[in-house]
Amino acid sequence: MKAAPERLGRSGEDAVEVNFDGLVGPTHHYGGLSTGNLASASHRWEVSRPRQAALQGLAKMMRLAERGVAQAVLPPQERPVWAVLRAAGFSGSEEAMVEEAWREAPGLLSACFSASAMWTANAATFTPAADAADGRSHFTPANLVSMFHRSLESPSATTLLRRIFGNERYFAHHDPLPPGRPLSDEGAANHTRLGWGVGGPGVHFFVYGFSPFGAEPRLQFPARQSLEASRAIARLHRIPPERCLFARQSPAAIEAGVFHNDVAAVGNENLLLYHADAWADRSKVVEQLKARFSAICGGRLHCCEVPASRVTLEEAVATYLFNSQLVTLPTGGMLLLAPEECRTSDRVGTLLAEWLGEESNPIRRVEFIDLRESMRNGGGPACLRLRVILTGEERRAVRGRVFLTPGLAADLADWIGRNHRETLSPPDLVDPRLIEESRRAQREVEQLLDLGPAGEPTFPGT
Repeated sequence: MKAAPERLGRSGEDAVEVNFDGLVGPTHHYGGLSTGNLASASHRWEVSRPRQAALQGLAKMMRLAERGVAQAVLPPQERPVWAVLRAAGFSGSEEAMVEEAWREAPGLLSACFSASAMWTANAATFTPAADAADGRSHFTPANLVSMFHRSLESPSATTLLRRIFGNERYFAHHDPLPPGRPLSDEGAANHTRLGWGVGGPGVHFFVYGFSPFGAEPRLQFPARQSLEASRAIARLHRIPPERCLFARQSPAAIEAGVFHNDVAAVGNENLLLYHADAWADRSKVVEQLKARFSAICGGRLHCCEVPASRVTLEEAVATYLFNSQLVTLPTGGMLLLAPEECRTSDRVGTLLAEWLGEESNPIRRVEFIDLRESMRNGGGPACLRLRVILTGEERRAVRGRVFLTPGLAADLADWIGRNHRETLSPPDLVDPRLIEESRRAQREVEQLLDLGPAGEPTFPGT
C-alpha cells in the first residue's frame, strides 16, 4: 500500500490562497529601466497614465473578488527614494535635488521614482505552514539585485510584510538574501507551488537562470535568478528536500524576453501550463515534477505543454499568455484570467479554446482583463500578485484593512481619482507638485489600510 503523503505544519480545510496585489502608485511612468524586459524597453520615455494604471489594477482585484477568489491589497512604496539621491551626492532642497538629478542622471532619478513595487510577484517568496518543518508560514523578501530600480523595493517590502504578517506564532520572516549576483533573488516570479488543494502538502518548483559558481554562456540579456538563491530560500523556509525541484531556464527563453519564469509558465494546484522552450532539459523536468507530485501530493499533475509550432516564445512574451492569472474558483474548476492581448492573437485564442474543451483540463473559464498600462511596462496579471496561502487562524492574525471588500474598493477608487494624474511624462518627475502628490497619496492610503506610517527605508551605504 502506498504511504500517505507526509504532513508537516498546520493545514486544514479552511486554508485559502489569497492574492495580495500591489496598488499602482502615482509615479507610474515608463523609464525603460528593466534590461531584458522587451515591453519595458520598447515604451521607454513614453507618456504613461497613472490613474488608468491604478484603476486597471483595482478592476482586476475586484473581478477576482466578485468570482469568490480571496483578494487583498498592498500599498505602493513612497517615491522618490530620497536616501539614494542623497547618497549619490545630490543635496539642497527636494526641488533642487530632483532638478539636478534630471540634468545629470535622469536614469537614476527615474529609478528613484519607479512604481515597480506594483508587481508584487517579485516582492517575496512565500511558503505555507503545511510545507515548513517548523509549522509556520515563511516569507523571504527578494533582494532584486539584478535591476537597480527594483533593488530599491527590498527594504520597504521587508518592513511591510513584517507589519502585515507580524504575529510570530504563525509567520516567520527572513531578511532578504545578501546583495550580490551569487544570491540574486527575484521572488515568487520564479517559484511555483503545486499541490492537491491548498491545505495539503505541496511541491515547490524553483526555476533559476544561472549557477553563479560555474561556467556560464554569454547572453544578450541577464539571467536574474541564481540557483544558490533558490536553494537558500528552500533551506530558510525549512522545506524538505524531497518537496523541492530546481530547474534551469533555457537560454533561448531568456534571450526571447522571458526575464522571469512566470513569463513562460504558470501553475496552480494540480495544473501546470508551460512553453516547451521554458526550461533546459524540459522532458526530465516534467517527468520529475510528475513523480514528486504523485509521491508528495497523492495525485496526478496535469501538464499542458505548448510547442513553438503552436505559439512561439516571441508570441508568448508579446501576449503574456503564461503570465495569465490561474486561480481556483470556489465553485470548482479553475479560471484563467488572461490579458486582453491574448484575445487578439488567433493562435493563442485557438489554444485557449482547446484547453477549455479538454475534459481532463481543470480550466473551466477563460476571461480577459485590460491591463494595458502594466503590460506596456512589462507586467501582466500574474506579475501583479503575491500568492499567500492562509488558514483561518492566520487570516485573523493579519494586520490592517487589507482584505478587499466592496467598501475598501470604493475607498481605493476614490483615493486613485484624487491622487493619480491622468498622464505623466518623464520630464514631469521634476515637478515639485508630483512630490507632494505622491507624499499625500502615501499618507492617505496607509490610513485607509490602517497600517500606520512605515518611515523612510534605509539602504546599505546611505
